[in-house]
Amino acid sequence: MANKKEIEKAGKIFTLLKKEYPDVKSALDFTNPFELLIATILSAQSTDARVNIVTKDLFKKYKAPEDLINVPSEELEKDIFSTGFYKAKARSLKKCCQVLQDEFNGKVPGNFEDLNKLPGVGRKTASVVAGNAFGIPAVAVDTHVIRLSNLLGFVDTTDAEKIEYRIKELLPKEDWIKSSHFLATHGRKICIARRPKCSECVISDLCPSAFKLELKKK
Repeated sequence: MANKKEIEKAGKIFTLLKKEYPDVKSALDFTNPFELLIATILSAQSTDARVNIVTKDLFKKYKAPEDLINVPSEELEKDIFSTGFYKAKARSLKKCCQVLQDEFNGKVPGNFEDLNKLPGVGRKTASVVAGNAFGIPAVAVDTHVIRLSNLLGFVDTTDAEKIEYRIKELLPKEDWIKSSHFLATHGRKICIARRPKCSECVISDLCPSAFKLELKKK
């Protein structure tokens, strides 16, 4: 369990990130739970920016699970080709949509447990959809969250589930959903892998990794 000092430090870090990114939100474009589910599955091993380009047309064509179930696999693969791993993703989308149709009347379930059981959906995707589509307190752990959680000294592991539970220990429930967005946004803009902008970082004074980099320079 996190101690008082660790919780206070995390609180200071996220207070600064809130001020720096007051309008933070999901980087994926969506208008309903179904679109967010599809976009998040497509985002695996791809950038959110690329997925948004693809889904701009994709969501005009596929508006419900049955649309993805009925389309030939080759056509779907062509539609999502640029997101990478298109054959595996097409299979996952079709299997997921079949379960949505068969077990949930074509609707995306509004609870974490059911979301996590869907084909092609792990804890990260379930957390993204639960939090951003339904407002259920959840922490989605992506590559940015893994990297920054380690750099900030929250954890010393790349195990996504352990990081998820650690952040839940450090932050109050009302901050869980946006915690991922704050870390991901900061990771894209400032704490860039291999070339972090520590001199421009609002949380550098609280970051042990920034301190180590300064020592190296000296």
